[in-house]
Amino acid sequence: MARIAAVHPLGKIIDPQLLMLAYRSGIFPMADGREDPEVFWVEPRLRAILPLDGFRLSHSLARTLRRGRFEVTCNADFGGVMAGCAAPRRESEETWISGRIAASYRALHQTGQAHSIECWQTGADGERRLVGGLYGVGFDRVFCGESMFSTVPDASKVALAWLVAALRRGGAELLDCQFMTDHLASLGAVEMPQQRYLALLKQAQRDGPRRTYSAGTAAGAGEGAAEGLAEGAGATAGAVLALPEAFAALLDDAYAAGSSSSPGNFIAQSLTQTS
Repeated sequence: MARIAAVHPLGKIIDPQLLMLAYRSGIFPMADGREDPEVFWVEPRLRAILPLDGFRLSHSLARTLRRGRFEVTCNADFGGVMAGCAAPRRESEETWISGRIAASYRALHQTGQAHSIECWQTGADGERRLVGGLYGVGFDRVFCGESMFSTVPDASKVALAWLVAALRRGGAELLDCQFMTDHLASLGAVEMPQQRYLALLKQAQRDGPRRTYSAGTAAGAGEGAAEGLAEGAGATAGAVLALPEAFAALLDDAYAAGSSSSPGNFIAQSLTQTS
C-alpha cells in the first residue's frame, strides 16, 4: 500500500477540489487516529470493488428487506452516519476517521459530492433512531464507498443493498470498496490489482450526458419496473444520475410497481434477479 503523508494545521479541512482530484486519480486519505492532525494518501496495491451485477443477496437479507424492518433514506443525516462510522467498534479500537477527515467529508457533502444512506428504526418509545448506514464519494459513473456502520443486525447490509440498487438505477458502473474484507467478500466484492482498478476508473469517467431526475419519470412502469431495474432501465445509454436522484427514482419505481409491503420488497426482487 503506497502511503504519502501530508501535514496540515489542526482544523483545516482538505480542500474539496484536491479531495475530488485524489478520488479521480484512484487515491484517498486516511489518518492514524481521531486526534491525528496528519492525513496520508493511500493507493492500495490491491483494490476491492463490488460489481453492481454481482451483489450476493442472502435469503436472510432478502427477508429483512421484504419485511421493511428499516426506513431507508439518502442524505438525511450525513453527519450522523459519519459519526457512527467513526465510533470505535470495541473499546480498544482506534478509528482512521479523524476530526479533520470528518470535517473534510462534511464539506464535500455540502458541495453535493459526498453522500450517505441511512437506516432508521422507531423504538417502543416512538423515537426514530439512526441504527446504521454508509457514506462515500460519487462522481460520473463511480461511487467510492468510505465506511459503513450498524448498531443493530443487518442495518449496514440493508444500506449497501439499497446503494447497489440505486447505483444500478442511476447508470453507475463502478462501486469502489477500497480494501477487501471477509464481510465484503461475502456480499460479492472482488479484489484486483490497482492498475486494473485505474483502467475501470478511467472508463467510468468517460464523457457522456448527465440527466436530471424529476418525480414521475417512472410513472407507468407498472409490473415491469423490477425487470427494467435489473436491466439498468431508467438510465439511458451514456446517461447517469447522481446518487440522491437515483435513490429518488428507485423509490418512484417501487411505488409505481405497486410493491404492497414496502419499497424493500421491490429492492429484494430486483437484486434477486441479478444475484
